[in-house]
Amino acid sequence: MQEKSEKLFKRAQKFIPGGVNSPARAFNAVGGSPVFFDQADGSILIDVDGKQYIDYVGSWGPMILGHAYEPVIEAVQETAAKSTSFGAPTEIEVKMAELVKKMVPGVDKIRMVNSGTEACMSAIRVARGYTGKDKVIKFEGNYHGHGDSFLINAGSGALTLGTPSSPGVTEGTAKDTLTASFNDLNSVKKLLKEYEGEVAAIIIEPVTGNMGCIPPEEGFLAGLRELCDAHDVVLIFDEVMTGFRVAKGGAQQRYGVTADLVTYGKIIGAGLPVGAFGGKQEIMDVVSPVGDVYQAGTLSGNPLAMAAGYALLSELHKNPRHYDQLEEKTTYLYTGLKEVFADHEVPATINRVGSMISVFFTEQEVVDFETANTTDQEFFKAYFHAMLENGIYLPPSPFEALFLANSLTQELLDETIEAADKSVQHALETTK
Repeated sequence: MQEKSEKLFKRAQKFIPGGVNSPARAFNAVGGSPVFFDQADGSILIDVDGKQYIDYVGSWGPMILGHAYEPVIEAVQETAAKSTSFGAPTEIEVKMAELVKKMVPGVDKIRMVNSGTEACMSAIRVARGYTGKDKVIKFEGNYHGHGDSFLINAGSGALTLGTPSSPGVTEGTAKDTLTASFNDLNSVKKLLKEYEGEVAAIIIEPVTGNMGCIPPEEGFLAGLRELCDAHDVVLIFDEVMTGFRVAKGGAQQRYGVTADLVTYGKIIGAGLPVGAFGGKQEIMDVVSPVGDVYQAGTLSGNPLAMAAGYALLSELHKNPRHYDQLEEKTTYLYTGLKEVFADHEVPATINRVGSMISVFFTEQEVVDFETANTTDQEFFKAYFHAMLENGIYLPPSPFEALFLANSLTQELLDETIEAADKSVQHALETTK
């Protein structure tokens, strides 16, 4: 019984919509009340009631080397002692921009912002300003934050809540947002033909994380690159989740496809509130004050976030062995979970890319929004709560990827697989 969490949730609902500051934290998809956390170390979370959990959320991605990573904490403490914000340029912003350029193919210049949502909103505005065109193609089930243009057939929280589009999005905005099917080049070709000369950008999660982890099929991203070149369309990779995680250079490096613009989120700040968008110089040079496309933010390039992010990314840049270790650990978890589901004769499809992994309780191969929706949501609810009871913290939605940290040990992975075995048995008994 999580008494303190329950009390905090009741208090929170009086002052915060739904008691949470982001729908992804709510337990609407699984039932029950969200867990309130107090501290964390490595891959261990401790809630306000003192219970420990093995963490597979990782603050939705950025804790790739674990919570309270010492170099990050030291960088934040040293920087905070000087000031938390200047509203003026600092050296650490320059160092961060130089480091990202070294690590990521195709990024000539980068602009820091305050969230992944802001990064994607800005990238779309820049693409429109650069091309002089208005329409944008996104993919069903992809989530790019809560900007109006993106809440058309969105994934993640919108999908979890059963409201793929949001009230408050104007009809005009909806008309400028075209939706294609993930992993389906023909659906993109049809839109480009129908709206020839009107499309400014195609934005995509190169590996989806917001309808579960779904990798691009072979040739899909390369095909998008060819279509964008042929139709003078800006290709935007939303790497808020995949950036610096699926490879040092993100999905662009992993799949050998270079986007025109790329967006980042919290990993740029090692979990602090931050985002960024960057890309080709000729496109980035339309951004104010060089060009006419306006984008600004008082806290953009905040020194705390920059110092934290620089400490994390520097370690990933210097020691790419982290990625090999993450691949090994994810493969180990994948194999263990696969055996558990097979032993219990539970239909399950497990997708993984790098240190991102998802379990879909379905017999179908999951390649897009439609097949992701075949997952057994009732079974997931039972499985989720059993895992929680057994000390495993999963994303509270069947449509979110799990993120592994390199702080996970062999012992913790074995504990997770053992917990999965118990939880599947519980789910089978309670959903008969």
